[in-house]
Amino acid sequence: MLQRLGTMMLLCFFMAGTAAAESGPFGLGIQAGEPTGVSGKLWLSQNTAVDGVVAWSFTDDDALHIQSDYLMHVNVFDVDRGALPLYYGVGGRIRFEDNDSRVGVRVPVGLAYLFEGEPVDLYIEVAPILDLTPDTGFSMNGGIGARYFFN
Repeated sequence: MLQRLGTMMLLCFFMAGTAAAESGPFGLGIQAGEPTGVSGKLWLSQNTAVDGVVAWSFTDDDALHIQSDYLMHVNVFDVDRGALPLYYGVGGRIRFEDNDSRVGVRVPVGLAYLFEGEPVDLYIEVAPILDLTPDTGFSMNGGIGARYFFN
């Protein structure tokens, strides 16, 4: 059941990215941290986006993570060049392990630096996670990353 849900989440994320590459800003890159892997982001408007990560955890017994979030961006910090929005949101995470697969809710908070005139962003985020299955538990993850945006 969890593997089917994870596969569906992954397919939806990458199909949305394929459609966005033709009509809007979709970015792919890497994230280092917990977990470490491939990061993608699809801007839905000037202030909202959907992001996702397919990554490997090196601390959770080599678990595969699939996560996706709906994000709101707020320009709180004034910078001379580019933009440095604070973002927050809500999403989900599926963690696949041999004997301990989990589904949980994420609440990410982070900062993204958007380069002026360049299709690149850098970000740093933390996310508390409330695991809902197979039992309730609390954990944290986060990382730093960079993405290249395709038009």
